[in-house]
Amino acid sequence: MARKKIREYDSKRLLKEHLKRLSGIDLDIRSAQVTESTDFNELADKEPWLSSGKLVVKPDMLFGKRGKSGLVALNLDLAQVASFVKERLGKEVEMGGCNAPITTFIVEPFIPHDEEFYLSIVSERLGSTLSFSDCGGIEIEDNWDKVKTTTIPTEASFTSELCAPLVATLPLEIRGTIEDFIKAVYALFLDLDFTFLEMNPFTLVNGKPYPLDMRGELDDTAAFKNFKKWGKIEFPLPFGRVMSHTESFVHGLDEKTSASLKFTVLNPQGRIWTMVAGGGASVIYADTVGDLGYASELGNYAEYSGAPNEDEVLQYARVVLDCTKDV
Repeated sequence: MARKKIREYDSKRLLKEHLKRLSGIDLDIRSAQVTESTDFNELADKEPWLSSGKLVVKPDMLFGKRGKSGLVALNLDLAQVASFVKERLGKEVEMGGCNAPITTFIVEPFIPHDEEFYLSIVSERLGSTLSFSDCGGIEIEDNWDKVKTTTIPTEASFTSELCAPLVATLPLEIRGTIEDFIKAVYALFLDLDFTFLEMNPFTLVNGKPYPLDMRGELDDTAAFKNFKKWGKIEFPLPFGRVMSHTESFVHGLDEKTSASLKFTVLNPQGRIWTMVAGGGASVIYADTVGDLGYASELGNYAEYSGAPNEDEVLQYARVVLDCTKDV
């Protein structure tokens, strides 16, 4: 399983598109993605709701704590959103010790609310762990003692009995709605091969759940069976990470083949370079190098599998060999 983070925009897109298909729940989620190439006039024509109400804008760059970092603007009109984006687009920020420019934003309707719920689902070795709290929001870490957790074993059904402890303390008038929503999101989690999904927070709008902030990770090894469901999905690099020329070349090969070709430079001056067939074997080789005390000498992580053809293996091998020339 390869866990790959996706943007909040795509997490919400998948939720909106597939929750109705799987569970009959139609969420009125509206969001727009803004990048350097965005023309706000064209965007407003495509998404008329942008001009009819107040908005929220924030970076969509795979890092959290955006609110605490002053990177979320609330209750703006479209002109103010455009100004907020213009001032920050391409500007470097520091998050978690990494410096990188902000290149992508998400714009959504501003939703006044009183209730904030927390929901997360994590894929584990023996099943999935679900966590829920009615004290969600930016202070969730300070209220972690109020988070309830349950584990669903692999291939077991997520029954009302398993869900009941999560929602037991909620008012009766919303308990059923929240339970149905949690079970529906779990069904979507499995159907789309999510490995991690978090809503912090989600609220209720006219009695229906609405995610205000959402994170997601997908198992990209399941892309072969989900390409239609996922649609035009993007797997951005982690914030602050920039591909080298050789990594970009292998990434291009990987996108054009049904096989798997992965290559990451760890230390350009490392003296140990690997080229291992098989995802499991490649991890074992890398771990063994580290266990033997030579982690600082490991130049790369490399893995090829899925029966690449002779030409693909040749090009891949040349990349590995070229990286060792200057060592």
